[in-house]
Amino acid sequence: MEKVETLDFDEKPKKKRKLKKWVKILFSIITIVIVVLAIIMVTLSYLLSAPSFKSQVVDFKIESGLSVYSVGEKLKKEGIIRNYFAYKTYVKIKGINGYKAGVYKLDKSLPVKDIVSILTGNYYKENGITITFKEGKTIRGVAKEIAKKTNIKESEVYAKLEDKEYIDSLISKYWFLTDKIKNNDIYYPLEGYLFPDTYTFSENVTISQILEIMLDQSDKVFSKYKSLIDASSYNINDIVTLASLVEQEGIYEKDRKQIAGVFYNRLNAGMSLGSDVTTYYAFKIDLGSRDLTKKEINTYNPYNTRGPKMAGKLPVGAISNFGESSLDAVLNPIKSDCYYFVADKQGNTYFTKTYEEHQKIIKQLKETDNWLEW
Repeated sequence: MEKVETLDFDEKPKKKRKLKKWVKILFSIITIVIVVLAIIMVTLSYLLSAPSFKSQVVDFKIESGLSVYSVGEKLKKEGIIRNYFAYKTYVKIKGINGYKAGVYKLDKSLPVKDIVSILTGNYYKENGITITFKEGKTIRGVAKEIAKKTNIKESEVYAKLEDKEYIDSLISKYWFLTDKIKNNDIYYPLEGYLFPDTYTFSENVTISQILEIMLDQSDKVFSKYKSLIDASSYNINDIVTLASLVEQEGIYEKDRKQIAGVFYNRLNAGMSLGSDVTTYYAFKIDLGSRDLTKKEINTYNPYNTRGPKMAGKLPVGAISNFGESSLDAVLNPIKSDCYYFVADKQGNTYFTKTYEEHQKIIKQLKETDNWLEW
């Protein structure tokens, strides 16, 4: 009978034991890699997070020609990001090549991804709230738009405008704001100074941020005319006030410079401006809602240029926000011998030299059913 050999347990092939050993080693390596990667991800996530839990908006300037990495160094220096190398890693991965020069409003409570998104112009497109403030709107209209599009209440807008310390801080920040806006007779100190435009704000925007972004835009527009403003015999508050009247009275841009010229003629002659739009504002009546009463027209109010004691005077302050063309009209008026103007239903404006000519035009407009009534 043939003898059969048997293997002892301890004599099993060494290959199996080696395989088991390598499986354990590989598992250990994978576990270590996963742990290390997890630590790296957690660390990177922390370093890319916001440096502050509390909202703190700051102006951040990017000079022309500044590289993405130089911007990162500046962001770290100003405390807007936690870590420069984490930022550098992020922009490399995202392929960010550059930013547009300018001044940005950055919040220290935002993470790196949102900061970079703001600097590339994508943040507000993806996450923002767009609000259009139209020319000729008053602060009341601005407050309504803000309340409609954000979580900010109208009452919060008015409360901010009544905050004297806040208004003082704005006066110290913007060259075109002066102590004249603190006159107790002025309804809203920033009336006329909030430039009408389409703006995009972050979802959690504050009222201070909205006001200052609008003032920043006013700064850009007003600065273009600074030499003319400085050379004028009227102060900046008077110029803004006059521009707000021109905005309300001049439906068409082509008429505004001549309207401004008429207002200057009347002021120089010591005449009342006789502007209905100032009376509407004085009594907080929305334009177009109804006609004025005789009592309203004849009641003194430092805004009401149709009332008593207003000969040769401008209203105490602006009556609306206005576009650039109205500011340009006030600083570059058309000189003429006209002291009167009136508009028809279509917004066409008729200019006349004498009161008799003015009354004649009014009569013609009424007879042809072209007289504007509300």
